[in-house]
Amino acid sequence: MIILISDRTRSRIFLKSLQAFGKRAAILKGMGTSSGNKSRSKIFWIFLLIAMIMVWVYFQPAEDNGVSQSEMEADRVAAIASDSSGVDRDDILVDLDDDVSASDIAAIEAEFDIDLVLVSDQSEDEQFYRAHVRPELQASILAALQKHDDVEIAERDALYTIDPNAVYALPDLEAEHKGYPNDPKYKYQWHMDQINMPEAWKLASGEGVIVAVLDTGVAYEDYEKFHMVEDLEGVAITKPYDFVGNTTHANDDHGHGTHVAGTIAQATHNGKGVTGVGREITIMPLKVLSGSGSGSVAGIADAIRYAADEGAHVINMSLGGPFPSRVLKKAVAYAHDKGVTVICAAGNDGKKKLGYPAGYPGAVAVAATQYDKSTTFYSNYGKNLDIAAPGGNMRVDQSGDGEPDGVMQNTIVIGDPTKSGYFGFMGTSMAAPHAAGVAALIVGEGISDPKAVEQILKDTASHPEGYTSERYGAGLIDAEAAILKARSETGAWQFLLGALLAGAVLFGTRKRINVGAGFAGGVLAGSGGLFFLPYISSCLASLPGVNTLTHGLPAWDMALLGGIGHGNVLFYSALVPLGLIALLGGIPKARAILAGLGLGVAGHFLFHVLTGVSDIRFMGADSLWLVANAAVLTVVSAVMLKRRAAE
Repeated sequence: MIILISDRTRSRIFLKSLQAFGKRAAILKGMGTSSGNKSRSKIFWIFLLIAMIMVWVYFQPAEDNGVSQSEMEADRVAAIASDSSGVDRDDILVDLDDDVSASDIAAIEAEFDIDLVLVSDQSEDEQFYRAHVRPELQASILAALQKHDDVEIAERDALYTIDPNAVYALPDLEAEHKGYPNDPKYKYQWHMDQINMPEAWKLASGEGVIVAVLDTGVAYEDYEKFHMVEDLEGVAITKPYDFVGNTTHANDDHGHGTHVAGTIAQATHNGKGVTGVGREITIMPLKVLSGSGSGSVAGIADAIRYAADEGAHVINMSLGGPFPSRVLKKAVAYAHDKGVTVICAAGNDGKKKLGYPAGYPGAVAVAATQYDKSTTFYSNYGKNLDIAAPGGNMRVDQSGDGEPDGVMQNTIVIGDPTKSGYFGFMGTSMAAPHAAGVAALIVGEGISDPKAVEQILKDTASHPEGYTSERYGAGLIDAEAAILKARSETGAWQFLLGALLAGAVLFGTRKRINVGAGFAGGVLAGSGGLFFLPYISSCLASLPGVNTLTHGLPAWDMALLGGIGHGNVLFYSALVPLGLIALLGGIPKARAILAGLGLGVAGHFLFHVLTGVSDIRFMGADSLWLVANAAVLTVVSAVMLKRRAAE
């Protein structure tokens, strides 16, 4: 039944529970006998166990198996037979075991009479190579390589592309938008309103969260003939790489990648241009497509691994093709297993079939909607679709602003990196970065596990008129609802666990204790913080200092280190509460508050043990570490309460 209660109702219930908990704790001095306390303690422990089971069940994400292996193989055969695979007929890809030696590689080259060349300077650790083989010899060589003990995967290379949909330039009209955001051309960005960004901007910025954009590059700096577009000025860029040219300058020579990056993180409320989903998201530009808009599977797979190894939290791939690749499937699984949320465009064929990489297990496949929230004529769909987001339709002007309903961003002129403007594009390529941006905002709330991120996107999606799961997946993304669920719901459950643990320990002391409301406040601060505040006032909750207080004490690492630092092992240990106890434990009036804080933090840890929504940095055994530290805090807090009872 609890699962069916709305988020707002649940927050009110927990707020009233907090008030009742404080009042009850304040009158414990006059309560019953030791045996009565012992009985009540058992009840709290039983309720804690039940709550833990409920939390575990509630936060278990649905499995996302993607397109089945048999369907992938059928797509592969069909693509090759119809010559629609985009296969480079002279290239094969060879993924060797990571521990092969130089002599092993030389032996393979001699045996098959091929030259293995690293896909890029970044592919040496995973032993990922390509080789030129004449088309008439490929079938026999691939068959033999696939049986070799040192070869994990051998397959033909393929070309993936962006959708060549029409593009239009926004006329240089006088435009003004009053209030927040003050970007003058925001009036043309109907797509930001569609996913409820005006409310989401009040709650989250994505500070410190890294989104890798695998595309045609990003116009992020002045370099030779390239220049940075004006509305990306101030947007943080990290660890760029060009997998087409094998250099560290991942500049855009097409326009598509910059447009995608703009949707994710265009400078917002800067008095010029347009807006992006996350105004403080960091972009990792990874160029995998050439100026023609196409690129090899080899480069894309290499870039996925690079992004995962270099700290990306989210990967956006607004590209694809009908040709499934085992190499690319493995790369997506590698990133997913390393805690990266992989967002992919569903494809623009208007077919009941997902393209690739959207169809791989672990990828979030995104369909496209237009102004009236219906899915577009070009968007792929089907049973494996995950979510929908604005992609635009430039054949119509449903918004009534006098311009076609494309997705508007600042980017370079197609094919001319020396010029830029404000352009409307359409495609699932434009839908994916909306979802990637919202995923980054969820990560910024401390939810880093990709399964949990995807589940929140789905659970909070809206169902427009005419909704079917085949066309929308779980529905149309809602940025505000996703942020509120990531913050408030997790905070509520954290407080519940902390409160039940505190009650069990409190009654288990078998002493009459006058702890007061400060004890309950300590439990709240340590476990979920003021998790209910965004429902009361989103503007107040978004203020820097207040925003920190809407999270439990361990999650304060985000305020100090940003989203990239969440899960810091110092914060996710008993160190901070024990330090406060050592510093202030000598003050009698502070002991109850400190005990509550320690038990609240222990409840916060238990929540993460049960849900696994975040990784603890530098710790291989997260659950064991958190349980051990929760146990330490529980024992120390119990001792503090007994000292309080003895006073």
